[in-house]
Amino acid sequence: MFPRPPHRDIKTRRLDLERKRCPPEAVLQHIAGDSDLIVPIANGEPTLLLDAIEKAALDLHDVRIHQMHALHDRPYLHGAFPGHLRHVSYFLSHVTRDPYAKGHVDLIPAHFSEVPLLMERTTRFPLIVAAASAPDRHGYFSLGVNADYVSGFIGKLPFFLEVTPAMPRTFGRNQLHISQIVGYTESDRPLVEVQPHEIGEKDQRIAAFVAERICDGATIQAGIGSIPNAVLSLLSDRRDLGIHTELLSDGMVDLFEQGVATGTAKHLNPGKIVTTFALGTRRVYDFLDENPAAEFWPVSYVNSPRVIGREHDFVSINATLEVDMLGQCASESIGSRYYSGSGGQSDFARGCMYSDGGRAFIVLNSTTSDGRISRIRPQLTPGAVVTTVKNTVDHVVTEYGVAELRGRSIRERTAALIAIAHPDFRDDLRREARELGFN
Repeated sequence: MFPRPPHRDIKTRRLDLERKRCPPEAVLQHIAGDSDLIVPIANGEPTLLLDAIEKAALDLHDVRIHQMHALHDRPYLHGAFPGHLRHVSYFLSHVTRDPYAKGHVDLIPAHFSEVPLLMERTTRFPLIVAAASAPDRHGYFSLGVNADYVSGFIGKLPFFLEVTPAMPRTFGRNQLHISQIVGYTESDRPLVEVQPHEIGEKDQRIAAFVAERICDGATIQAGIGSIPNAVLSLLSDRRDLGIHTELLSDGMVDLFEQGVATGTAKHLNPGKIVTTFALGTRRVYDFLDENPAAEFWPVSYVNSPRVIGREHDFVSINATLEVDMLGQCASESIGSRYYSGSGGQSDFARGCMYSDGGRAFIVLNSTTSDGRISRIRPQLTPGAVVTTVKNTVDHVVTEYGVAELRGRSIRERTAALIAIAHPDFRDDLRREARELGFN
C-alpha cells in the first residue's frame, strides 16, 4: 500500500515530477511475468503506453489486460501475441465484439458496481496504466473523464500514467499525488469523441412517456443511446433535477447549462453532478475541465444500489434488446451472440427499488428495425442472456405505452406487455401466452 502523500515544498515536488517523468517503454520495468494490467474504461486508456507494451509483447509472459469498453483497436485483441498478451473484458465494445466471438478475448460477466471487487480478488500483481491530466502545482494528477473501477485503487496499487493535454482536469475521488504513482509519460493524443445518437420518431414517442413521469427534484441516471438522449431533451421545463449517473453525456450537460439540473434537491452531494465516467463530444470534455460542479466517484459508490436508494425520486433510464412476458430483460446479447455486457443497468434498477418514489424505466422499440420481429416476446430468444431479472424490472416502455410490472402477477404482466407491443403482433402474442399458461 502506498503511504499518504507527505508534505513537500514546491522544489521537492518539481524534483519528484522530473524524476518520475520517463519514456513510455519505462512502463515495462513495472510489469512482471504472469501479471495483470488494469486499464480504465473508454478514454481512460493510455494509448502510448499500450503501444509500448504491445511492441514488447514477445518479451512478456501471460500478461492479461483488464478493461471495460475499449475504444481503440489493437493487434493483441485479435490474438497477435498468444501466450504473451490477452484481453479480459467486462463489457464488449465495437472493437472487442468480433475478437471475443473468435475466441481472442475473455469476457467476465459482472455488474459494473462489482467490477472493482472482482479485479481486487482475481488479478495477479496488478499495475494500473491510465490516462490523466497534467499535474497541478500541488503535485496532483486527475484521471480526467474517469474514476470508474480504478479510482478506488488509488494509494493501494501502483499507477503508471499517460499525461495528455486533451484530458480535462476534473474533481472528486479521482486525484493522484505524485507520490502515489511509479511513473508517467506524456503524449499529445486527442480524446475519442462520440456523437449523440440520432433521435427518431419512435424514440421521441417513447421518451415522451418517460418524461411525463419525471417530477421536479428527481435525480436522473440515463444510459447510452437514442432513447435516453431523447428523454433528456424533453426535460428542459423541469426544476432542480439532480444528476447521479455512471455515464455523463452531452444531454446532461445541456440540462446543467439550461439551469434545470441544479442538484439542490439531492440528499447526497447536493448541487453536484456525480458520475463515474464521461463519454461524448469535445463539448462535454471542455465543460468538465476545472469545473467543480462535476465530481467523479468510484463506480462502487456511484452504482451502489444502497447509495442510489438513499436518494428520493431516483429515475433510471436504460435500453434493452428484448423483454419476455415475465419481464426478463435481455440487454447484452442477441440470442446467444454477445453484444455488450451487464454494465450498470441492474445496479440502477435495484437502487430505484429502494428509493422513496424511485422509478426505473427499461426502454425499447416494439420491433426490430425492419419491423419483422417483435421485441416483446413470450420467451426470450434461445440463448439470450438475462441482464435485469423479472423481480427487479419496474416499467417497460415502447412507442405504444408503459407497462408497469412491479408487484403484478404473471397474468397481469403478460397483458400489460402485450398492450405495448406492436399491434401487428398482439394476436400472436396472446395465443403464445395462452399456450405457455401466462394468461
